Amino acid sequence: MNTPLDALWMPFTANREFKLAPRLLSRAEGMHYQTPQGRLVLDGTAGLWCVNAGHARPRITEAIARQAAEMDYAPPFQMGHPLAFELARRLVELTPEGLNRVFFTNSGSESVETALKIALAYHRLRGEAQRTRLIGRERGYHGVNFAGTAVGGIGGNRKLFGSSVGGVDHLRHTHDLGRNAFSRGQPEHGAEFADDLERLVALHDASTIAAVIVEPMAGSTGALMAPKGYLERLRALCDRHGILLIFDEVITGFGRLGAPFAAQHHGVKPDLMTLAKGLTNGCVPMGAVVVRQSIHDAFMQGPASAIELPHGYTYSGHPLACAAALATLDVYAEEGLLTRAARMHPVLEAALHSLRGLPHVIDIRNTGLVGAVEFEPREGAAGRRAFEVFQACFEAGVLVRATGDNVALSPPLIVSESQIGQIVDTLRQAILRLH
Repeated sequence: MNTPLDALWMPFTANREFKLAPRLLSRAEGMHYQTPQGRLVLDGTAGLWCVNAGHARPRITEAIARQAAEMDYAPPFQMGHPLAFELARRLVELTPEGLNRVFFTNSGSESVETALKIALAYHRLRGEAQRTRLIGRERGYHGVNFAGTAVGGIGGNRKLFGSSVGGVDHLRHTHDLGRNAFSRGQPEHGAEFADDLERLVALHDASTIAAVIVEPMAGSTGALMAPKGYLERLRALCDRHGILLIFDEVITGFGRLGAPFAAQHHGVKPDLMTLAKGLTNGCVPMGAVVVRQSIHDAFMQGPASAIELPHGYTYSGHPLACAAALATLDVYAEEGLLTRAARMHPVLEAALHSLRGLPHVIDIRNTGLVGAVEFEPREGAAGRRAFEVFQACFEAGVLVRATGDNVALSPPLIVSESQIGQIVDTLRQAILRLH
């Protein structure tokens, strides 16, 4: 017999378990969700790493409504509308110098796919068509399209779909509990993991490698911070071998680490950056790829009447998404949200590390307004301890995220000290109930 929930096949969800005891949200404002029963739930995850300015911000919602009434849609192929050009201009004012060309997509997954295609095409245009190999990293997450899944390093995301993209290899992940457990900020040890690229160069030859894609902080596998010196060394190695470096900033972009982008936080400039999530504060789906000008210019060599990049989406630069993004950037600027995480970092750090010593806790890590608690796996039931903590916190009025054996925190950038205290106190009580 069908129930009212049966028709929906939910993403990244244990559907059968969920539908036995649904967790439903019906309203949101500021730092809180509300359930259909009227119970408030403090948002400790910014939705899904995306609602950086908090929920239902009037400036953003009003901009979307105005744009819907003025012009709901404009075709992006061989046509344009002013908001898309204005948004691209505003974005390159925030990105690292030299990354000043923007291609709009509809999601982080599409941004990754676009960046990888641009990298492959760039080498071909330069007469190095043999550079077709893409390098990701173990425990990396780059969305769920075919290329993003292939360069991603999460086995469970890959095994159902086979090897759909050839010419892919992976760096080792940098998570080292033996040396870096309970790190505050960037771990001290692990820069040498970047030298894995030299191993892959020796195996495949640098002349076959198009690009390396990494998250400056791996979010979806439990907030894994880049060790000190790692990204700098990776940048130098890519330069040495003529390999493009792509930063996947879908999660780290728009203030999450305490600077507009992780590239600026770490002082390392990639060749391409993928963006999404915080771009529109989660209000309207949108993504972007920001590209170094010399990469863009390599496509501009043929006849001016030719289509330089045969790639794009029906909803690239959608008017409603652009209106939402422009209003979001205004809110970020007026409230100083793109750097607020740097000031709140010590508050979250002190609160989160107070959980050290609780039963089953084997690691705590944090940077900016991101944190994670890692649990010892339960024998025969990996991931269940984190899921039970997630459930207990939701029942107690706080939303956290379970990912593997980790609980991750990424509250909206407007979070207060007292709300950080509420999140961590709720976590503490949930952890104490574990067995």
